[in-house]
Amino acid sequence: MTETYADHPYLQGNYAPLRMESDLNDLIVEGEIPKDLYGSYYRNGPDPQFPPMGGNYHWFGGDGMIHAFHFENGKVSYKNRWIQTSKWKQERKAGKSLVNLLNPMEPDPLWNPEGEDGTANTSIIFHGDKLLALEEGHPPFEIDPFTLKSIGSHNYEGKLLSPMTAHPKIDPLTGEMFAFSYGFGDNKMTYFVVDADGKLTHYSEFTTPYSSMVHDFIVTSQHVIFPVFPLVIDLEQAMMGNAPIAWDGKRPSYIGIMPRDGSVEDIKWIEDDPCYVFHAMNAYTEGDKIVADMMQFEEAPLFPHVDGSAPDPKKAEARLNRWEIDLSSNSGKISKNFLDDDLGEFPRLDERFSMLNYRHGFYASRIGDPSGISWNAIAHHDHRTGNKKFFVVDKEDEVGEPIFVPTSGDAEEGNGFLITLAYKGKENRSDLLIFNAMDVESGPIATAHLPHRVPYGFHGNWRQGEQT
Repeated sequence: MTETYADHPYLQGNYAPLRMESDLNDLIVEGEIPKDLYGSYYRNGPDPQFPPMGGNYHWFGGDGMIHAFHFENGKVSYKNRWIQTSKWKQERKAGKSLVNLLNPMEPDPLWNPEGEDGTANTSIIFHGDKLLALEEGHPPFEIDPFTLKSIGSHNYEGKLLSPMTAHPKIDPLTGEMFAFSYGFGDNKMTYFVVDADGKLTHYSEFTTPYSSMVHDFIVTSQHVIFPVFPLVIDLEQAMMGNAPIAWDGKRPSYIGIMPRDGSVEDIKWIEDDPCYVFHAMNAYTEGDKIVADMMQFEEAPLFPHVDGSAPDPKKAEARLNRWEIDLSSNSGKISKNFLDDDLGEFPRLDERFSMLNYRHGFYASRIGDPSGISWNAIAHHDHRTGNKKFFVVDKEDEVGEPIFVPTSGDAEEGNGFLITLAYKGKENRSDLLIFNAMDVESGPIATAHLPHRVPYGFHGNWRQGEQT
């Protein structure tokens, strides 16, 4: 039987792959793009070339595709390109899928794992003058920031001996980038630091309480926090044909805390109730307390339970939650308080205040009960006042992760713009929305129209242009 893309829900509607590359030199804009926006917004996400082997598919397994919007003089151009990993090249040559994330132990006989560098499909970051596509099972993959030409796997001159998280943290004061990786079934994690010039300066390995899919972590000016949640990785289950990653709600969570000026030998583990967090908004240390704002799920979405049953949809919903960890206490407890009753995900902030006490946070939210819609609003949470402001898009439309861009490097916190992609459901295409970050409720100040849709994806980032 010939397999098609429509055989799986994550290959239908706006999850379906675009399967084309294009260049649009001057997008039609409604409103006025601020002249302060000079640089590039990149968004990464899965776009599989071919139907999956066996017809079974996971959203996390598609080939990476970068969508780039270049801003200059109040205009914006668009370009998208597949990331040409070894997998992409092998499958392009074969004309079919050769390996499946859900059953990696049984690839096609044509598959050659030598030099395999993943899908590079989750996030993208500009650091050390390099544009790096990220996916947590492999090292970064370098791309030209202007042409989007694939350059290849980047291992920091051979010093990076492991994969790298899709969510590294950049210190806005030092320019250092902090990152980690987790092992696939071996209870190991790595921790490493890259300086502002792109040189890897520290690399170490440590053991975790159990093997877990650790998507994100937390860094403050004084601490590094490694959250291990019971989304467990079990290679024995994978070899028996079961899901290699599954939710085990009977296990506790463990939160590892390390002083930033210490080492992995100094990590202290706090046992906590089972929960899951894909993404942290920000965290900071204040005296003897760590404050972390997390998009917390009761249990992990998108993965089965260890007994094979499906996740509970109501438990697999995230809300913004503030964690407070008292470092002077011997109780080993984390105080938690939900800050929003509405669902949310993809939290971001003014990155100039990353790791520091901050005021403004932004995220995609779900307001009301839009049938079949995941995220229908862009939200701004003021941590000082506790107020939330938001803008709801039209019925049948959806939004993605909002990226903050300051008006200038020395602008007051929050003085800038939010950029996000929106899917236009009735028109089956996408728009790029630009908001005044401090007046999000008034709606976009500019909308750049695309003639096609950008499939649902994961994360993006901004590269500031160098004005002369």
